[in-house]
Amino acid sequence: MIIRRLRTSLLAALIVAAPLSVSPLMTAPAHAQFSGIVFDPTNYAQNVLTAARELQQVNNQITSLQNQATSLINQARNLANLPFSSLQQLQQSITRTQQLLAQAQGIAYDVQRIDQAFQTNYGKVPLSASSQQLVTAAQTRWQNTVSGLQDAMRVQATVVGNLDTNRTQTSALIGQSQGATGALQATQAGNQLLALQAQQLADLTAVLAANGRAQALQAAEQATAVDQGRQQRQTFLTPGAGYQPGNVQMFHTGN
Repeated sequence: MIIRRLRTSLLAALIVAAPLSVSPLMTAPAHAQFSGIVFDPTNYAQNVLTAARELQQVNNQITSLQNQATSLINQARNLANLPFSSLQQLQQSITRTQQLLAQAQGIAYDVQRIDQAFQTNYGKVPLSASSQQLVTAAQTRWQNTVSGLQDAMRVQATVVGNLDTNRTQTSALIGQSQGATGALQATQAGNQLLALQAQQLADLTAVLAANGRAQALQAAEQATAVDQGRQQRQTFLTPGAGYQPGNVQMFHTGN
């Protein structure tokens, strides 16, 4: 509306100014002072043509300003930030999974502790070990296996609990991506979707690690139990010194 009014005002001003610009070129002879002003059609046509050209330049400038304004509006839309972030929810999910892995019972996810545990309670059973030592070691191995299975199930439960949150976040991010007003918002929505996928892969990795740990503990217990049984069977079958006769004093005799 404002641009139309500007064009109308400029056109009216140029039309009014065109005949006035002819006045310096209009000359009246001395004998025609009382006969009126002489009209020069050629000069008038040139003035009208000049006014039309100036109006065309004004129109071009207005069009250029409109294009610049449209470009600025598009740039503003492309640079607008996405009014939605799933970062906090993703960090909370990852933190919960990490905490469960850090709370691993028995043999934790630590190379030195694993080596120490296998040197103490797993591997080859010494022949010199007493029955009580064998029982204690077997109970420790069994407890490690049970703890590993429990830890694995806890991680599985946490990951399953994250599925509902992930579904909600996925729906929200897809809606934000489809309703994005510019390139930046669409890119940010896509990046958050990739971050969500990375969190899901982290959950899957945690489940595989927990399950693998439980299976490894169970297999190690079985392997050590087999070796312990072999050692006990060998000890049982090894012939001893047998009965050796000796003197026995049954009654005390005084001097």
